[in-house]
Amino acid sequence: MKKYAVAVATSMLLLFMAVSAFAAGSTSITYYGQSAFKIVTPGGKTLLIDPWITNPGNPNGEKDLAALTKVDLILLTHGHGDHVGNMVLISKKTGAKLVTTPELMKAAVLHSNYPEVNTGNHLTGAFGGEITLLEGEVTVRFVPAVHGGSMEIAEGSIMPRNLVYAGLPSGFYITVKNGPKIYHTGDTDLFGDMALVGEVDIMMVCIGDKFTMGPQRAAQAVRTVKPRMTIPMHYGTWEILSGTPEQFESILKKSAIKGMKLLKPSETVVWK
Repeated sequence: MKKYAVAVATSMLLLFMAVSAFAAGSTSITYYGQSAFKIVTPGGKTLLIDPWITNPGNPNGEKDLAALTKVDLILLTHGHGDHVGNMVLISKKTGAKLVTTPELMKAAVLHSNYPEVNTGNHLTGAFGGEITLLEGEVTVRFVPAVHGGSMEIAEGSIMPRNLVYAGLPSGFYITVKNGPKIYHTGDTDLFGDMALVGEVDIMMVCIGDKFTMGPQRAAQAVRTVKPRMTIPMHYGTWEILSGTPEQFESILKKSAIKGMKLLKPSETVVWK
């Protein structure tokens, strides 16, 4: 009986060590619809990008938002409402720090009521610049995007609802320690300097058309960047975003490009 108990205990210990090793070496990425993503690093840090969690395309939006009790950073590509999303509520609840350009950070505080205590110059950067965050757990480089960058004045402001200057839009090149290199394009058209972004494991690419690249130009962007995995985003939230993942995947297949990963809202993929 004692030998059996020792054997069981040993097996449980080995299983625990295996699970721990897996968790320690993995990065999870959750898609919430539109351009919103959650990244959990191997070190357990949580990043949100463009956190409109309760967007119309996410049937689990309220539940997903309530589940966000630990967020370390919010990365914001530009000031449009479908990217600002729920960032103020999340920051007030979790203390999440804002990572963006200096102009957009100032606009977020002045016009969207982002908690100033959760901002700082060390969290800002400009195109081509890199910042190291969370004690080296992630490095963020600011990448240009071809789009607009204005911000709407928040509801409840003493000023009339209006657009204000909020700097230039961006994408992000995120290097995760012991994890993947991630390129979130932000809202953008195709541009030639995408070829200079660098090695990319995961590319989050807008495909919806009208305000960003459609499937055809998004596929060309993927051919240019050559990521190992491609996750389409910014589509289907409204009918006017007419580009579809099916169209995108069909064009990729014609070019013999593999690696597209279609995530439904609230779905997670793990990078090991």
